[in-house]
Amino acid sequence: MIRTHYLSAARTGLALLADDAVAKAWTEASALEGFTVGGLATHLAQQITSVTAALDADYTGKEVIGLFEHYDGAAWLAADIDNDYNTGIRDGGETGAQAGHAAVLAEATAGLETLAQRLPDTPPGTVSGNPRWSYATPLGAFLRTRVLELVVHADDLAVSVGIDTPAFDQESFEIATRILARLAAKRHGQANLVRALARTERAPETISGL
Repeated sequence: MIRTHYLSAARTGLALLADDAVAKAWTEASALEGFTVGGLATHLAQQITSVTAALDADYTGKEVIGLFEHYDGAAWLAADIDNDYNTGIRDGGETGAQAGHAAVLAEATAGLETLAQRLPDTPPGTVSGNPRWSYATPLGAFLRTRVLELVVHADDLAVSVGIDTPAFDQESFEIATRILARLAAKRHGQANLVRALARTERAPETISGL
C-alpha cells in the first residue's frame, strides 16, 4: 500500500537527516550545484513536511491530474538548473536551512509522527498535491512523487557528506525506479533504456530520467 511504503521511505530519509555527518557539514557545499548540505537536507526534509501541509490544504476548483501528467508538465524536468522553478527549489531549501540542523530535524520528525497517525485513516479518493501547484493529484500519486524525491535526494545527501547511501525497502525503491524508468524511456527512447540496463556495449552515455 502506497501510504505504508511512503512512511517507510520517509523514515529512511529522516534517519539520514539525523546523521551527525549531515549536521557537521551543514554549511558546506553539497554534491548538487547551488545547494549547501543544509539546503539539500532541508529539501529532503520537505518531502515529509510538504505531505503534512498537503493533508490540510484546500484543493477546491483545482483540476485533478494523474501521476505522469504531473511529470509531463513539470517545469524542472530536464531543465537548466538556473531556470525559475529550479532556482525556487534551491532558494526554499537554503532559506529553511538557516534555522539550523536541529530545527529542521525536529520539524521533519514531528511531521512524520503526524503522518504516521493520520495517513492510515485518510479516506480513499483523497485529493492532494503541493498547495503551490496549479492542479491537484490523487493522494497516492502525490505520495509516489515524494518517494521518488526521497530516494533520489537521499543519495545526493549521502554522497555530499561522504557516507553510504541508505537502502530503502524494496517496495519503496521500486516505486521510485518505476517512475524513473518511465521518464527515462520517454526522454531517451525505449531502446536506449533497454541498452543501458542490458547491453553495456550499446549503452548510451546517459539515460537519466530527470
